[in-house]
This record gives sequence, structure tokens and C-alpha cells, in this order.
Amino acid sequence: MGLAVGVDLGGTKIAAGVVDDAGKVVARARRDTPAGPYAAVDAIAELVRELDAGGLPVGVGVAGFVDVTRRRVLFAPNLGWPEVPFAETVADRLGGPVVLENDANAAAWAESRFGAGAGVRDMVLVTVGTGIGGGIVLDGALMRGGFGIAGEFGHLALVADGRSCPCGQVGCWEQYASGGALSRAARDRGVEDVADALEEGNPTALELLAEVGTWLGVGLAAVAAVLDPAVIVIGGGVVENGELLLSPARAEFRRRLPAAEHRPVAEIRPAALGPAAGLVGAADLARAAN
Repeated sequence: MGLAVGVDLGGTKIAAGVVDDAGKVVARARRDTPAGPYAAVDAIAELVRELDAGGLPVGVGVAGFVDVTRRRVLFAPNLGWPEVPFAETVADRLGGPVVLENDANAAAWAESRFGAGAGVRDMVLVTVGTGIGGGIVLDGALMRGGFGIAGEFGHLALVADGRSCPCGQVGCWEQYASGGALSRAARDRGVEDVADALEEGNPTALELLAEVGTWLGVGLAAVAAVLDPAVIVIGGGVVENGELLLSPARAEFRRRLPAAEHRPVAEIRPAALGPAAGLVGAADLARAAN
């Protein structure tokens, strides 16, 4: 049984786990994310020691742009980092090779290997959380693009002269089809706690969730027009609302898909691995590289 360590480095927490070659997490540990990249390196080293995982391959999924060589973090806005030679720094600290990957790419790989996309050679993961992220697996391989930054679906420009986005553009998909968009719309309609309102069946909250689902379908049709995946997997916290989100997304996806009546239509599935997907995928990528 080939074990590897996966690390999911996010803006608020670092989750780590020892993962077997069937994608099962056999041991877990976590820390709050400290300020600065070198403090994060210290925290990862502590987690590896806590897991008694010295000598195992290590993969790190990070919330940011990772260069095509998987060595450097080019930009990590949620972490406040500039460009950092992160893989080399972690490897020096641990005394062994480290694979670095974007967190959504790592999650997409995990879903393709062990989750909702298992057995499918062409699939896309779209994560719907505060924003929208994603990853692409084509012909059984993770597609990273010429510079390592493929799959930034949230910044597809869907609305001309639309809402401003922190990326510097306007009309980005995640401004209409994300948890952040849902929360903003709910507040504008006088719903302060959208999660509680949805649980209580509040009609306004349900209507707003359906609107987010509809916008999700709009963007998924654009993704499918370019990539033609057999399966689209939807992950992230908002997917916990199940068919309340996915049913309007599927309907709008079919309505917007070019020539839908003349082509196979991709299946839209909820993700299977939950919050562990990032660390599972990072571990599997590290295992494959060693």
C-alpha cells in the first residue's frame, strides 16, 4: 500500500492527511494558517511530524496560482502572498521532494481518480464556494495550461458591464453563481443568515438559490462549449443544497448548451469527496511523481 501525505493549504486552515493508494485518508491533522509563507512552511513541517509521516511523498494544494513547473506560487490573494518558491522551501525543510499544485486542480484530480468522476477520462470540476474555482481532466490527465493557471472558471466574463470583481474585471461568473453572490443577494433582500433561511424553507432564500443555480448553468454551458467534458462535477460548500441548486443548473445548462438537441449532453454530478478532495488529490499527485 503506497502512502503519501496530502496538504490542503487555505486562507484560514491547513489540513493534512496520510492517504493510501485507494484515496482513503488514514490519518489527519490540521493547523490554523499562519501569516506569511515561511510560517506556513513551519506549520506543514509540524503537521508531517504529527502524522509521523517523515519520508513519505508530500503534495501541497494551495489556494493560488501555481507555475507550470509546480515549484512556485505565483499569486495567492487569499493568503496575501507574493511570488514564492514554495515547493523548494518545503522540500528543504522536510528533506524530500514536494509536489505543489493549485488546490482546485488537486481536488479535480481526486474526484477523477476516486470520486464522482472515477472511470471518466474527460471531466471538469467546478467548485462553488465563496467564489468559483475548478480543474480540468482531459484524456485522463490533469490539464494545467501553458502557464499552469488553467481552470480559473470563476473569472469567465459572462456579463458585459456587469458587477465588479476583485480580479479587476467586470461581469465574472463568480459574481453571479457563488456562495458570495448568494449571500450578497440575500442581504439585499433582507435575509441576514441565508443558511438558516434555506434550512427553514424561506421562500426568498429558495428563490435566490435557484437564481444562483440558473447562473451556474449559464457558465457550465460556456465551459462545455470549450472543453466538451463527459461529466461535470460540482463541488464546494454551496452544493450541500443538493437539487435546490443543481436542478435549475441542469435546466439552464441544457437550455444554453449550443445545439443541445444534436449532441450528447454532459452529466452534472455532485462531488463525492467533500472537503478532503484537495488533500487526497495532492497526495495522489505526489505519489505519482515519486
